Amino acid sequence: MKILVVGAGAWGTALAVAASHRHTVTLLARDSVHASAMARDQVNKKYLPSVPLPESLVVQTGDLVRASSDAQLVVIATPMAGLREQLARLSDAKAQAPVAWLCKGFEKPVQAESAGLLGHELARTLAPDLRTGVLSGPSFAQEVAKGLPTALVAASPDATVVQTLVNAFHTDALRLYGSDDWVGVEVGGAVKNVLAIATGLCDGLTLGLNARAALITRGLAEMARLGVALGARQETFMGLSGLGDLVLTATGDLSRNRQVGLQLATGRSLPEIITSLGHVAEGVYSARTVVSRANALGVDMPISRAVVALLDGELTAAQAVRQLMQRQPTAET
Repeated sequence: MKILVVGAGAWGTALAVAASHRHTVTLLARDSVHASAMARDQVNKKYLPSVPLPESLVVQTGDLVRASSDAQLVVIATPMAGLREQLARLSDAKAQAPVAWLCKGFEKPVQAESAGLLGHELARTLAPDLRTGVLSGPSFAQEVAKGLPTALVAASPDATVVQTLVNAFHTDALRLYGSDDWVGVEVGGAVKNVLAIATGLCDGLTLGLNARAALITRGLAEMARLGVALGARQETFMGLSGLGDLVLTATGDLSRNRQVGLQLATGRSLPEIITSLGHVAEGVYSARTVVSRANALGVDMPISRAVVALLDGELTAAQAVRQLMQRQPTAET
């Protein structure tokens, strides 16, 4: 299979490395200097310095439409902010290959009065002619690139897209499960980033393992409430893209969103934290949209609201914890 991966960050590079052992893979980088360095050094020093690139992996830069003309699968590995442009260009070019994306989160609203969209909502709006899907689940790029055991979900209402993704990436080390609930898979991938900030804050304040367990469990309930309100199935949130991705991102120190919470607990400012990370932490950009869409649907998400208030400087870390603990008693379900 000929696969084009668009975006040479850590996750795009990792998936390209994993697939290049069985398929013909091209990794399309935005920056020509970055692409040349990767091709020359056979490593992505900027984003994945510990993983050598296979000789069979082609790294290049150039026009997306031209690069995708003979691809049998296009995988968009840009941050959420870049998904709209890539889908629009592929739609204008009338791309025939299935198109999937890896980014997790809500798009920042294009206009102040508009709602931030998930990937599948962008696809339905901008590219209804394309066959599209999402690849998600609990996965750190570094571990996938090294061939460590990982399980992901390929989600789309189009069964041929799901099967194409399974054929492309399912191996002894990378196990793929199929789903037609791309709403649930995307909500899980977006909301877990916000909850990971909260869990990092909890751990950074040394509130204890009891508090962490409570936060993850009640965060999962928030995630499921929003997902069901948007049309997802409840059981999706018990799977890899819900509970699985939440546990990984909330507790694994390779998680950028968790690192944001840990550093907020020390009193560092948000701009300083973002600069020091050097990578996108999608939860920072998605948190406000998560709460905005929840409010519009009448969905209660107190943990996510507290994260937004913290990010906006309306609450200190200690005040955010107090606010959550002083809420009135309520039923668990």
